[in-house]
Amino acid sequence: MRVGILTGGGDCPGLNAVIRAVVTKGERQYGDEVVGFRNGWAGVMEGDVMPLSAERCRDILPLGGTILGTSRANPYATEGGPEAVRATLEREAIDGLVAVGGDDTLGVAGKLAAEGASVIGVPKTIDNDLGVTEVTFGFHTAVQTATEAIDRLRTTAESHHRVMVVEVMGRHAGWIATYAGIAGGATEILIPEEPFSMSDLCERLLAHHNRDVSASIVVVAEGARPQGGEVITQTDQRDAFGHVRLGGISRVVADEIEARTGFETRLTVLGHVQRGGTPTAFDRVLATRFGIAAIDAIHDGRWGQATVLQSNEINLAPLTDLTGTAKLVDRDLFETVAGALVSLPG
Repeated sequence: MRVGILTGGGDCPGLNAVIRAVVTKGERQYGDEVVGFRNGWAGVMEGDVMPLSAERCRDILPLGGTILGTSRANPYATEGGPEAVRATLEREAIDGLVAVGGDDTLGVAGKLAAEGASVIGVPKTIDNDLGVTEVTFGFHTAVQTATEAIDRLRTTAESHHRVMVVEVMGRHAGWIATYAGIAGGATEILIPEEPFSMSDLCERLLAHHNRDVSASIVVVAEGARPQGGEVITQTDQRDAFGHVRLGGISRVVADEIEARTGFETRLTVLGHVQRGGTPTAFDRVLATRFGIAAIDAIHDGRWGQATVLQSNEINLAPLTDLTGTAKLVDRDLFETVAGALVSLPG
């Protein structure tokens, strides 16, 4: 078979591990010819193809990012986009396409599959907000990066008796903030699922410092918002999927904390460092398992399905089950673990 693969949306640690697994098993076990489409759905629309081989992919397992490049191109927001995709797949004689991406990339894959395209999805997002699958690769790496940053910021916060506000990614779901906040012993964790009271936050920080504690760490997801307030954005411009660029909530929170408590407050926006770098062992293994399952699904003709992790088993689920609705942080986890530990001396 002639198999195509693309990576779309934001880059993510583990993407190259998926590519390697698809190519290596496809070539060596099934005798497939595998080609990659550069820069996500843009490369499929434009017919931008690069040959892939097991030899080419031999050393890419530990690399962050994606050797195929990525973009947020949306064929369904581009005039003639779906037709261009189908034309490329026919011209390149693609028997099956593996689309690796998050909600937007897999949403396109689901629409194409419904129209008869031979597509298999592989879920990825550092936000961990895709449904059905218990976890997505890249999430653990992002959490580890954020946790290490919190550990470093704690030492300077304690040295200068400051409040440190750390902004992490998380548009609709606060998985990174919750896990990194718990792992890093944060004083407060602010997530999109739970609008927060600025006055209550500052009262808790005052109480925290009254326990002879001279430093606090506040972890805030980029999509968090105060009660009655709006999500903070960097610009009104929207991408091809209608998303605005978030960022800036940490500045609002830091300014309010300093004004209301008098504590010297600094902020750190981790931004894209959460996406970069080498994937953790967990993410390498999960991405590899997803890639192997994807090439098997192609040979089984399981079109319109995506690989998912359920009870540590790799299964397949309809693409439409993974997209459209964000998987939010479990309230019990947040209240019983994060809620029990925040505002306590570390």
